[in-house]
Amino acid sequence: MRICIYGAGAMGTSLGVLLDEMSLDFVTHNAAHAEAMNRDGAIIEGALTKCVKVRAKLPSEMEGQYDIVILAVKQRENHAASIFLKPFLKEDGALVTVQNGLPERELAEVFGKDRVYGCALSWSAETVRPGVVRVTSDTGFHLALGAYGKGSRLEELAPLFAHAGTLTVGDLAEIRFAKLAVNASFSTLSAISGLTFYELAKKHRTLSLALIREVLAVAKGCGCEKLPLNGHDLFKVFGGKFAKILLPIAMKSYKETRSGMLRDIQAGRRCDVDFVAGAAVRAGRDCGVPTPLMERAVALVHDVENGIAEIAPETLRLLQE
Repeated sequence: MRICIYGAGAMGTSLGVLLDEMSLDFVTHNAAHAEAMNRDGAIIEGALTKCVKVRAKLPSEMEGQYDIVILAVKQRENHAASIFLKPFLKEDGALVTVQNGLPERELAEVFGKDRVYGCALSWSAETVRPGVVRVTSDTGFHLALGAYGKGSRLEELAPLFAHAGTLTVGDLAEIRFAKLAVNASFSTLSAISGLTFYELAKKHRTLSLALIREVLAVAKGCGCEKLPLNGHDLFKVFGGKFAKILLPIAMKSYKETRSGMLRDIQAGRRCDVDFVAGAAVRAGRDCGVPTPLMERAVALVHDVENGIAEIAPETLRLLQE
């Protein structure tokens, strides 16, 4: 069985190392990263230290067709990536997106819904140098897998992804909204403030929780009955009266985690806020659930991108005015 991770950046590389699958190709646009992985192996550090010998390629070096393509590029690249990848995926192959947000609908327009699957990853990671990725969370390695369509290959995919950590298989909408509740809040606020997820949960818990609860309301409006994440139902964890107490406890393992969107902005790149927090806003509009605070947060991230607002904790006050 031929498998590739397309978009072997920080998260894609860390997943590939954890899968440790001999038939896996690491595909990246970063030539230096590919060269280092081919020379020294793909390395993860942090919560786990591991080095795996891999085959790393540039997209121009891909050939043949794959049984499974794991998609890990930035979501703003999805349309171009889908058109490029379609000839490389077998007619009965599976496309598994490990991105945040709600990316499956757009991907299904190219591949067909029955070939599309989603997998949520619990950890966070950042690239240290070419070939080396550091895991910045201390949550362990949890994965949640679901099918967008009929899911005829779900039983085949599950053992593969179980190699990477503790796997649960379930309803994809519930899986997606559970992860989105966390990402849409903390990744967005981290991009605005420069703070870690834990600092936000501790010092700005009211604001963080307000954003989470907007996503919970959208999830309910979309028909989700539970939001499973790492063995917990987020409806119960963050929807009850003890949520403010539980929030910093739940985020304690993310003391070193800052948003990947923050790193993109600092590097002068456009970030994926429209595909994470923005996805929650669009889902809310579709099911008639308002998300006024999330809309302001998305707009503020764009102000930060455009140099209108400063990356600083004080900038969060603009959301509370």
